[in-house]
Amino acid sequence: MSVISFGYYIENKPYKVLDERRMRASAGIMMLLGTIATINGFVLHQYTIIPYIMGFFVINFLIGLFINPMFSPTVLLAWLFVRRQSSIPIGAVQKKFAWSIGLLLSSAIFILSLYLQTDESYFHSVCMLCMLCLLMLYLETTFAICVGCKVYDLAIRAKLLPRPKERPNCMGGSCETK
Repeated sequence: MSVISFGYYIENKPYKVLDERRMRASAGIMMLLGTIATINGFVLHQYTIIPYIMGFFVINFLIGLFINPMFSPTVLLAWLFVRRQSSIPIGAVQKKFAWSIGLLLSSAIFILSLYLQTDESYFHSVCMLCMLCLLMLYLETTFAICVGCKVYDLAIRAKLLPRPKERPNCMGGSCETK
C-alpha cells in the first residue's frame, strides 16, 4: 500500500478499496463531534466550539483526500475500535468523491462559524449546513447509506463525470458493480 493514495488494491478487485467498517466508524466519530458542536451552538448558544470542531473536520478530510484516509485522525481512531473485525472492502473512488463533499461542507461551516463568533446573522446558514452534515453522517453510520456515493453515481449517470473502467462496489453492495 502506497503512503500517498486514496485506497489500496486487494486480490480479486481491479479497483482501489477501503474498509467499510473503518469508514463507517470514522463517520460515527465525526457524527459524535458534530453533535457536540450542534448542542453547544444551537441549544446552549455557545458558538466558540464550532470553528474548532469544523477546523478539525477540514484537517481530517484534507489528510484523507490528499495524503491517505488511513492517516486521517478519525479513521485512525476508528481503526482502534474495529481492528479485530474482518474487513469489508468497498470502492474507494466514490468514497473519495463523498469525502470531497465532506471537505466542502466542513470548510463552508468552518468559515461561516468564524463570522458567527461576532455576527449572529450567520446562525441560520451555519445551522442548515450543520444539519445537512449531521443527516449525511447519520445515514452513513446507521443505514450504511453514503449520500456522497449516491451523488457520485448520479453524476456518472448524468454524464457529468466519466464512467470508471471498473465499477467499484458501494456500501452494503447497494449499487451495481458492472
